[in-house]
Amino acid sequence: MNRALAVLTLVAYVTLPLGSARYETLVLPTLLAGLVYAAIAIAGFPWVQKHGRAWAIAYVCVQLPLGFTLFSLSGAAVGAVLLLVVLVCHTVLLLPLPVAFGVAVVIPLIHLPMAPLDGLREGLGTLAVMVFAAVVTELVVREKRAREELAEAHERLRDQAAQAEQLATIQERNRVARDIHDGLGHHLTVVQMMLQAARAVIGTGDTERADGMLAKAQDQSREALAEVRRSVSALREPRSEPLADAVRALTEETSTAGVPTGFEVKGTARETRADVEESLFRAAQEGLTNVRKHARATAATVVLDYAVTDRVRLEVRDDGIGFTGDPQPDKGFGLVGLRERVAGLGGSVSVDSAEGHGSTLTVEVPG
Repeated sequence: MNRALAVLTLVAYVTLPLGSARYETLVLPTLLAGLVYAAIAIAGFPWVQKHGRAWAIAYVCVQLPLGFTLFSLSGAAVGAVLLLVVLVCHTVLLLPLPVAFGVAVVIPLIHLPMAPLDGLREGLGTLAVMVFAAVVTELVVREKRAREELAEAHERLRDQAAQAEQLATIQERNRVARDIHDGLGHHLTVVQMMLQAARAVIGTGDTERADGMLAKAQDQSREALAEVRRSVSALREPRSEPLADAVRALTEETSTAGVPTGFEVKGTARETRADVEESLFRAAQEGLTNVRKHARATAATVVLDYAVTDRVRLEVRDDGIGFTGDPQPDKGFGLVGLRERVAGLGGSVSVDSAEGHGSTLTVEVPG
């Protein structure tokens, strides 16, 4: 915009002598006054733009009377009118729009020395030109501002998209980490306990029982591999079997591994969302894994409670050694991952325990 107005200023200055009724007598004063006006418009205007409203007002106050003088010296030359058009455009860029329209209304007063009818006719024409220049300049300013705001909005959207992508990556990484811990960790714990039991049985010579334990360990190894494939591929395939059957299978594995575990369903089992069933299954896995690894329990119980219409509760109880203080070791991830998983569903996780009186893991989710 500034370059276009600078070019228009130069063109107007060059055309100052053309059409002037006083060209022969006042050409030198006209050119000198025009040179001063053009120099201020071209060199001074960019400086004024950067130095606040006070300088902008001073700029208009200097250029407006200088433009009137130039119009008079040139004998109403077209170039003088064009220079005043430049002033109106500059005023729009420097000051509020009402001020620019005020300048546009004042400029036609240069025709007052003319005969009344001629002055009115010329004044209305000049007014139309000045108002048109102000409107066009304002439209250009708004269009430029809109482009800048759009560019800023695009930049913000780009940043937000990058942040969303990073957040999604972190969430997916955490999800895969939880699945590896909850699934693979569970199966490997069972394998370890089966192998330990098999080694103990081999020493007694009961090869048939030892073979059965090794077969179960082999089955658990296959399940562990399936969990690895599922986590790496990051797929959330819904389980084909009902939740109650899947949890019952977990309790049977725990019983086989040496901790007799009961299973109870309260209320009428009902279908729930796949992510709810996945979270409850993982909670049962985590609870039973902790029972086998840490509790030193002689018995455990898993309760799946559908008694409340809009919620499902899972409890894993044991009669082990219990604990006091923080139930989550610094280096453990099981309860951290479980809480993250359940919190995403709007549910809650609690652990109740007392030293020597066992522990109860309770998970409740909307369902």
